[in-house]
Amino acid sequence: MPKPETLQNHKHLQMFGKWLHKPNLWALNRRSAPAAFAVGLFVAWIPMPFQMVLAAALAIIFNCNIPIAVALVWITNPFTMPFMFYAAYLLGAKLLNHPTQDFAFEANWQWVEASISTIGPPFLLGCLVLGTIFAIVGFFLIKTLWKYSILFKWIKRKN
Repeated sequence: MPKPETLQNHKHLQMFGKWLHKPNLWALNRRSAPAAFAVGLFVAWIPMPFQMVLAAALAIIFNCNIPIAVALVWITNPFTMPFMFYAAYLLGAKLLNHPTQDFAFEANWQWVEASISTIGPPFLLGCLVLGTIFAIVGFFLIKTLWKYSILFKWIKRKN
């Protein structure tokens, strides 16, 4: 993990100022790690630029580990993004009972404006639902793994 000083001095995180000095934001413990996984996995599904800044802000609000929350948003990267966001669109269309439409993504603002009314609602709903599911599963998975690692350490120590 990067040192707290490195992230506290990062140009995009300096806007958080004194809030970055809370010790739990940098600690790796049974409370901060599961919450950080939930924050990071939720934000990874939000289709927006500067996800890392949002993950850091939510980590501050929920008082969880910033490095884990920020690192997890990189699940959404140029290789995984098309698959993740297409799955979100398909789920949203199914939930809204919209027929799926064939579309070809174009990286320009005109395409975004033209598509926001047609594929936007199912896509955004799918992102919200999948982000929530991944956050909940990630939270309880890390919480359970943490609990079992402590249990196994106690058993090993006892023997």
